[in-house]
Amino acid sequence: MTFVNKTLAALALAAASIAALAPIHASAQAIDLSPEQPGRPRSQKVDEAIKLVSKDFKFAKEGVLTVGTTTGRLPFGAYATDNKTPVGNAPDIAQLVADSLGRKLELVSVAWADWPLGLQSGKFDVVISNVTVTEERKEKFDFSTYRNDQLGIYVSANSKITSIKEPKDVAGLKVVVGASTNQEQILLRWNQQNIAAGLKPVEIQYYDDDVVLYLALASGRADAYLAPNGIAAHNARDGKTRLVGTFSGGWPQAAEIAVTSRKGSGIADAITVALNAQIKNGNYTKALERWNLQSEAIQVARTNPPGLPKK
Repeated sequence: MTFVNKTLAALALAAASIAALAPIHASAQAIDLSPEQPGRPRSQKVDEAIKLVSKDFKFAKEGVLTVGTTTGRLPFGAYATDNKTPVGNAPDIAQLVADSLGRKLELVSVAWADWPLGLQSGKFDVVISNVTVTEERKEKFDFSTYRNDQLGIYVSANSKITSIKEPKDVAGLKVVVGASTNQEQILLRWNQQNIAAGLKPVEIQYYDDDVVLYLALASGRADAYLAPNGIAAHNARDGKTRLVGTFSGGWPQAAEIAVTSRKGSGIADAITVALNAQIKNGNYTKALERWNLQSEAIQVARTNPPGLPKK
């Protein structure tokens, strides 16, 4: 291939990539990314929750609930248009918890790998960042659940695939998944199970760039995308992809997302009561609906429920 042809090919791929990304940007513009967040649900104090906070619990700041949260991807958490204010479902849940405890909210953006140390050191009071309850994590942390951990399988809108309900349904397909993720481990187990049953193996694909990922789906280079349902559902608002199956994030076990606090610090039960008050008064539903996460709603918050087993 000549230099000119290579250049033209590169330009064509770049143009296709931009076209693939445009719907994602369009969907992001359809939601409120302002730092003010006027539509964020707010609550009155919940006295029962306040009374349950241990007198020995040491808040990072007086009169404030300091919450560690990651700001990687919507709908869970990202930066507002000012590039410094966290917005998304996790900040919305954090606001409701802070309101319930009668405290101001301060959000601290933290890298995923750093939240355990930041929480244990007292840099923030709790972490609200799509953390799944596991038995291993329960050895160091307490949990107050607020959402089901759900994975979704998405295909191109014009795909002939209509439903993926069990592992055998992915046999022979080209499936995109994030490297070193929980969903990758699930897909690998499905693949091993299928091969043992004499079915065709899955062709597993990895992409670091969402633009390239969605271009692969649109072009047919990939058949499906297994991802956290909230993220994939958010991007599917553009109508270019559609959901064909959901699975627990702990398949085959059920899994839940929770507010995370220091083990035995004395605030977990208070947060659980606060969350249940918000479920009852409807604010919780509003906080999920704002970010298209209503399909992951729980009926009742729980303190330290059974978590995913140790590997």
